[in-house]
Amino acid sequence: MIIRSLLVLGFIWQALKQRVKPWQFFQLNADYFNDDKGLYSKLDMDQSIPRRWRLKQYLDTDDIRPEHYPVFLKPEWGQNSAGVIRIDNEIQLEAARANRSQESVPYLIQESAQEKREFEVFVIRSLDSTNGFKTLSVTQVMNTSNDSHPVNGIYNRETFYLDKTSELSKEQMDTLGGHLSQAGNFRIARYGIRADNIEALAQGTFKIFEVNLFLPMPLVLLSKNLGTLEKLKWVVGLTRQLAEVTGEIPSTQKRKSIFFRKLLVLNRLNLKKLSAKPEEEMVL
Repeated sequence: MIIRSLLVLGFIWQALKQRVKPWQFFQLNADYFNDDKGLYSKLDMDQSIPRRWRLKQYLDTDDIRPEHYPVFLKPEWGQNSAGVIRIDNEIQLEAARANRSQESVPYLIQESAQEKREFEVFVIRSLDSTNGFKTLSVTQVMNTSNDSHPVNGIYNRETFYLDKTSELSKEQMDTLGGHLSQAGNFRIARYGIRADNIEALAQGTFKIFEVNLFLPMPLVLLSKNLGTLEKLKWVVGLTRQLAEVTGEIPSTQKRKSIFFRKLLVLNRLNLKKLSAKPEEEMVL
């Protein structure tokens, strides 16, 4: 993807310009990396989210029976909606379990949010800033289907994005930033949120269904209501800010092999998927 390439190249250029080691980027959220599992655990993320914004989520085992449907079945390692399945009834749940490898990573069941709209909020947090954030962008997630609970994502052709950042006043942005500061001290993150409207989002009346910490894509760059020049301005600003916060990482912080540990987990899963027999693949 061209945008991803621009982000990577732009960050490397900004990092070198600021005399920052580019590979230190992966240490931005190192405190939240689960060394035992080799991933950013969604269950761990739950512990950072205040209860009023948290959706019920638990490890999927054969004896679990959701109280209500639909629910979402998601791998503990996933990002960008990879591997997420919506489950509408017990038959689909049992089929998903039957077709899942015994050696696969743990799967989680998450209840569905009742709020009407879906938003993605991307943040870059500065350690040196009094207000905490260098960037806070709000993107509304849209879907061309009539589905009330779609599995949206960058690879879903029915999904598209609209930038809503400019619709919020400075006071609303500050309020929203204050809310998200309570949901984890992440230096870079993308929050998946459900709210009835953008005013409810700003006021803190919402549910957080996902927190992406590993290479979170700023979805404002995919917004249909932004032109090419505006997106390029975002790229320049974001890459500069990412280099700045990377340079703020304390020299005393313990370094972790996050990038390579994550690759090992993903490669292991891909190999298992390729070795699966056709009749084992799930069709819902």
